[in-house]
Formats: sequence, structure tokens, C-alpha cells
Amino acid sequence: MARKALATQRKIRVLVAKPGLDGHDRGVLVLARALRDAGMEVIYSGLLPSPQEVAQMALDEDVDVVALSLLNGAHMTAFPKVKRLLEKQGGRDIIVVGGGIIPEEDKGRLRKLGITGLFGPGSSFEEIVEHIGARVRKERWKE
Repeated sequence: MARKALATQRKIRVLVAKPGLDGHDRGVLVLARALRDAGMEVIYSGLLPSPQEVAQMALDEDVDVVALSLLNGAHMTAFPKVKRLLEKQGGRDIIVVGGGIIPEEDKGRLRKLGITGLFGPGSSFEEIVEHIGARVRKERWKE
């Protein structure tokens, strides 16, 4: 269902990134492939970019979404820093979603910053694709 909806519009551009010191990339590479298979254009940051590099790459690549993933517990530092840098550098309208190992008690604070999704292990790709698509249609494309 998500694939059909995406096929009728321009492609959603997503930067997939693992900021900071998290070298576990298997999951994020599988996610990148799932997003691509759903009709999105995916840019992968490579391993270990700084939050500054992620924000600059998002601006340079003119993405709709930055999909952040961390498994090392640094989500309360790295995710908000990427969001702040985007806002400071003119990317206020770029959507930020997150995933990884994120304790429930941290999710509310991240959502208040505008970082949504917050998908953990076992989340379905369909759920992630639908969340990204819905946010882009509502916030970027104003449908």
C-alpha cells in the first residue's frame, strides 16, 4: 500500500545516518534497502559521521527526511544535536525520525523536539515507510 502511494509522486529523499560512535551498520543498511524498495531515494551517510556532518549532508543533498539510528545509548545527545544544527543552518523543515535502542522514558523528550518514529528492534519496515511517507505528505508536501 505504501509503495503504490509513493509511486504516484516524486520520490521522497531520505538521508540514513548513524551519527557518532556506533559502528553497527547491518540494520541501517537493511533499512536503507527497504526504503529504496518502497520507492524512496536513499542517501547513506557512511559510518561514524558527526552530527555536524549529518546536518550538512542533509542540507547539501536537499533531503526531505533524516533517518537517524543509534544502538549505543547516545540518542539523547546525537539526535537533538542533529535537529538543532538543521534548524540553525536553514533546514528547519527537514523531518527527523529516529530508531535504535531508545528507552521509553526518552521517547517523549525526543518527540517534543520533533524527532518522531523512534523505532526499535522488531519494528516492521512497512510501519517505518508509512510513518515517513505520512510525515512527508503532511509536512513537506502539504497534502
